[in-house]
Amino acid sequence: MAAPLSLALLCALCAILAWIDIRDGIIPDWLNLAIAALGLVKIAVASDSSAAIEAVGEGVVIGGAFWLLRRLYFSFRGVQGLGLGDVKFLGAAGIWVGIAGIPLVLLVATMTALACVGIMQLSGRALTGQTSLSFGPFLAVGLLLTSAFQQYGF
Repeated sequence: MAAPLSLALLCALCAILAWIDIRDGIIPDWLNLAIAALGLVKIAVASDSSAAIEAVGEGVVIGGAFWLLRRLYFSFRGVQGLGLGDVKFLGAAGIWVGIAGIPLVLLVATMTALACVGIMQLSGRALTGQTSLSFGPFLAVGLLLTSAFQQYGF
């Protein structure tokens, strides 16, 4: 019973995240913390404290890796390619899906973002190399689908 409830709560948090990121262009820290905390509670209920500690470690490693990627991109291009809220979200997502699940999160996020950009282009919207698109909603879809796949295998 805990897994369906935690996934339903994650859906609600991800919907709020998408709405705020589309509206304001940010992912609030409190929302990333809520997603991370919910993931820890889910793990603590399903496993033991050592699994929760391991999940926190994975989240920190993932967040650190994407923070470094963000810095490297900025040093080469001079613009931020990934928001800090996205980096923090990926760290929180790592608590849910682990290091092994992050590639699927990113694959789903990039494929849905690419589909959205394709639809925008087909609808006549002018897109350039300077066009900004909130990536948080796509990351949220990636987290939800990856988490559901890991929990239920579909």
